[in-house]
Amino acid sequence: MTALQPIISFKDFTFRYKSQEEPTLKNINLDIYPGEKVLILGPSGSGKSTLAKTINGLIPNQDKGEFTGDVIVNGESLAQSTVFSRSESVGTVLQDSNSQFVGLSVGEDIAFYLENLNTPLPQMKRRVAESADIIGMKNFLNRLPFSLSGGQKQRVTVGGVLNGDAPIILLDEPLAALNPKMSNEMIELLDRLNKQNNKTIVIIEHRLKEVLHRHVDKVVLVANGEIVTVTTPDKLLCSDLLEKYGIRQPLYLECLDKIAKPDANQKNLWDVDQIDLTKYQSGVKELATRPASVAEVDESEKADLLTINNLRFSYDNQPFVHIDDLTIKRGERISLVGKNGAGKSTFAQLICGVLRPQIGSITELGEDIKSKSIQEIGKQIGYIIQDPDKMIVEDTVSDEVALALTLRGFVEAEIKSRVEQALKVTDLYSMRNWPVDALSFGQKKRLTIASMLVLKPAALILDEPTAGQDYRHYKQMMDFINQLAVQNNMTVIVITHDMQLALDYTDRTLVVDDGGIISDKDPFATLADQQLIDRTGLLQTSIYKLAARVGVAGDKLARAVSI
Repeated sequence: MTALQPIISFKDFTFRYKSQEEPTLKNINLDIYPGEKVLILGPSGSGKSTLAKTINGLIPNQDKGEFTGDVIVNGESLAQSTVFSRSESVGTVLQDSNSQFVGLSVGEDIAFYLENLNTPLPQMKRRVAESADIIGMKNFLNRLPFSLSGGQKQRVTVGGVLNGDAPIILLDEPLAALNPKMSNEMIELLDRLNKQNNKTIVIIEHRLKEVLHRHVDKVVLVANGEIVTVTTPDKLLCSDLLEKYGIRQPLYLECLDKIAKPDANQKNLWDVDQIDLTKYQSGVKELATRPASVAEVDESEKADLLTINNLRFSYDNQPFVHIDDLTIKRGERISLVGKNGAGKSTFAQLICGVLRPQIGSITELGEDIKSKSIQEIGKQIGYIIQDPDKMIVEDTVSDEVALALTLRGFVEAEIKSRVEQALKVTDLYSMRNWPVDALSFGQKKRLTIASMLVLKPAALILDEPTAGQDYRHYKQMMDFINQLAVQNNMTVIVITHDMQLALDYTDRTLVVDDGGIISDKDPFATLADQQLIDRTGLLQTSIYKLAARVGVAGDKLARAVSI
C-alpha cells in the first residue's frame, strides 16, 4: 500500500522579507495531508500570515525576499510556482472580504473564475448555482456584494473559491470581522466543505475558541517565526502553551481550571457539549452559589454625560433610530450590542455629530449638540470606527498619534510624553518610526486607538476595538482603556459582538434592535435572558453552556468566574 503523501509540505523552510534584517520564518517543517482540517494558531506577529503567503504563492512571487528550503504544494515546489499555478491548488479567502470582490452582484462575483476560463454560459450558470447552494447564498445572487453582512460576504468569497475547484482552501483570519453567530456559521460551512467535498482546510487564526466550534484534526502553534508544536486540540488545551504564548483558552476551561486542571488523558476538552464533567459537577455547583461581590456605586453622584429625549432619525424617509429616553453618566462602562444592521453604528454617529437628529435632542455635558460642529463635539466625544484605514491620515506611526495633539496646540514635551505612553500600551512603540502602510490590520486598529487615547476625552466610543487582535493585545489595550477611564472619569462605550468583552470590561449593556434600545441591564443578566438572545441573534458564552449542563444559573456562574 502506497503511503499517503502530504498535499502541503514545508521542508527546513526559512524566509526573510527583502525589507527586514531577520527572517520572519525559521526552519519550518510541517506536513498537511489531503482532507485534513488544520488550524495554524499564534499571536500577532508570529509569522502565521507569512506561512499563508508561502502556501498560496504570494511569496516569493509578490512579496519578495530570500528563502532556503522548500514549500511543496500539491507536488509543486516553491521555486517553480507562480501565483496562477498555486491558485489552481489553493483557493484563498482573505480577512477583508471587500478586497476580493470584483463583480457587481453576488452571482457575478462567484462566476468570476469561470469567466476567466471562458466557461460556456449554461455550464457557468449551473456551477454558480451549485456553489451558491453549498454556501447558503442561492437567494442572494442578484444582491450587491457590498450590501451584505460580514458573514454573507465571507460566504460569497468562499463560493468564488469553490469554482476554482482547488483541493485546498486557505483562510487568513476569516473570523476577525464576524459576530459570534456568523463566526459559528462560517466554521460550520468549512466543516461541511471538509467532510462532504473532501477539501483540505487550512485556517490561520488566533481565535481558538471560535475555530473549535467544530473539531480540527491538528493545531499548529506558531510563535516568533517558529513552530512550537503540532498537536491535537485536546493535548494543546491541557498544556500550558496557550498561557505561555498569550492565547486565551475557552472560557469554560477557565472555569474548570478553578476546580481541577484537566489531565493529559481527558477527552473532548475542545467541546463544552461533550467533555466529561463527572469530576467537576460538585465544584461548578459550589462555584455558582458563591455570592458575587458587587461594588456599590452611587449613580446619583455621577454627572450626566449624555441625555437623549425623543430621538428620531431616518434614512431615505424610512424610520430607523427611535430612542425616547436615555441617560448615560460620566465614568460608565457600556457595551452596545445587537445584530448587524440593528442601528448601533448609526446611534454612535448621532452621538458624535456625524449624523444629526431629525426629531428630538441630544444633550452632552449639559449642552444641546444641535448647534455644535463635529470638531467641537469631538473634543469631548472620541469615536474610533471599525475600519482603521478610514481614520489614518499621516505617513508614520508617531506622526499619526501626535496629529490631534499638534492641531490642538499642545507643547512639544506633553505631546512626546502622551504619544510615548499610548504607543507603549498599544504595543506599537517599537514601530513608532514605521510607515503606516507597513502595519497589519490589527496594528492599524491599535494605532487609531492610540491616536484617540492621547486626547483623554470625556467619552470614548469604540466600534469593534478587538477585531483582528490577539488576546494579549486585546487585554493589554482594554486594561489600559479601563485604567484611563477610572483615572479621568471617562465614559467608555464599546460597540461589540464579543460578549466576553462585555462581561469583562463593561457594567451596562444596551441591546439595540431595529433602531431602538430593547434592553438596558448588566451584561450577565443580558446573556441570561433567553428571549432576548433568540430575538437579537446574540450568542451566550461557553460559561452559560457549561452552567446549563451542570444545572446552575448561567449568570451566577459567569459572575463567579469573572471575580
